[in-house]
Amino acid sequence: MMTVLGLGTYRCRDVTAAARAAIAAGVTVIDTAPVYARGSAHAQLAGLLPDRPGLRISTKAGHMTRHQAQAARQAGLITSEEAAACHSIAPAYLRHRITANITEVGRGRLDLLYLHNPEHGAHGDRSRLLKRITQAFTIFEEAAHQGDIAGYGIATWSGFTSGAFTVQGLVTAARRAAGSTRTHLRAIQLPVNLIELTPVAQALHGAGPVAEASGAGLEVWASAPLNGGELIELVTSDLAEFIRPGSSRVVATLAVVASTPGLTGALLSASTAAHWREALNAFQRPAIQLPHLQDICRVLRA
Repeated sequence: MMTVLGLGTYRCRDVTAAARAAIAAGVTVIDTAPVYARGSAHAQLAGLLPDRPGLRISTKAGHMTRHQAQAARQAGLITSEEAAACHSIAPAYLRHRITANITEVGRGRLDLLYLHNPEHGAHGDRSRLLKRITQAFTIFEEAAHQGDIAGYGIATWSGFTSGAFTVQGLVTAARRAAGSTRTHLRAIQLPVNLIELTPVAQALHGAGPVAEASGAGLEVWASAPLNGGELIELVTSDLAEFIRPGSSRVVATLAVVASTPGLTGALLSASTAAHWREALNAFQRPAIQLPHLQDICRVLRA
């Protein structure tokens, strides 16, 4: 199955323009969060959605802007400590955020809701974190049964690499929350790129979060495939030629992500038609063969 390319709005200054360019390029998945674009990402997307029911939107709950944090604190939804950290996965706040996300995005339900960096502020207490994730998943399961969300997942930056949680731990938490082996846990999102290459190297051996999540029937989405654009400068022409002969640095860099076994898709913050054409070129070409992917990982010491 071909790896999908979607729009990630984390680094988009003008979310509306980026979304228009992505949609024009044929992109059908957009990932956002209430905290993105200084809290305006949902509003910027809402105007584009009524005429595009086939466009899938994933959003999040956890991080918040200072304004959002102050409002939540005044409403008694979060503690002063959570307001200062601008992050909470407390049940009361998650219930509020689900309703707010639906209102802001302007759709009857959320396609996919991620718990946003639940490891934030966990301080290495894995047992307490797993309990809090289970509580969060309980809220999400309730919302799914009420028709407010179609599915949920975890969007993390360091949760898997730090050992804060595992895919099996998340599956177990979801089953506890649902009271059944049938849950609405649908996806994980984590950084995968030439700097964060360990998930690729692990997947080549059927291990790590990508392989484990795919094996559990979950979607696996790569965030930051260009590491915020940093890799465009770091990847040399020689390295690009080694990875994908005859390709640009961008295409070669993205080709590694697109070829990772078990990956559903990647989320790219591109804002122009030219950028999307180049990126889609990487995702529409045949995958890099596994032996060569292994060579790439060895060269980059992953």
